[in-house]
Amino acid sequence: MKHLILFDGICNLCNSSVQYIIKHDEQALFSFASLQSDFGKQQLASHGLLPEQLDSIVYIHGKQRYVKSTAALKIAKRLDGPVKFLYAFIIIPAPIRDIVYNWIARNRYKWFGKQQHCMLPTSDMKSGLLMTKKVWDIEKKHFQRGMYVKEVYSLKNPN
Repeated sequence: MKHLILFDGICNLCNSSVQYIIKHDEQALFSFASLQSDFGKQQLASHGLLPEQLDSIVYIHGKQRYVKSTAALKIAKRLDGPVKFLYAFIIIPAPIRDIVYNWIARNRYKWFGKQQHCMLPTSDMKSGLLMTKKVWDIEKKHFQRGMYVKEVYSLKNPN
């Protein structure tokens, strides 16, 4: 996995952001996992991040890891369309950018709501996602039990 995005799986804003990334990732660079998943926690630990201290999107590219506004801008840079021009804000020092990021992060549940469970991919998303049958069966079982934890979804070009 060269480009991994870890996100808050119960956050409506975060889930909408993942769907936006999927739609604008024509090169199918990104894979996703929720911060709440075992895989997500394992990735955080292997990159020196503590899950209980993290309230941020995480972008892992190779051995590099980025959080908060830097993660968002690095992701935007690799997307198709005008959103990539947001990367110009990288010239603003991270502590200043993160003031805005932290304000949005603190209010995201109040403004956008949250879900009881991590999202399941829609049928539109499944066509662009690479999932083994075993992973899908496990996730479906967890969802049906009301304890769904989103694991890794790797994007794949439909061609």
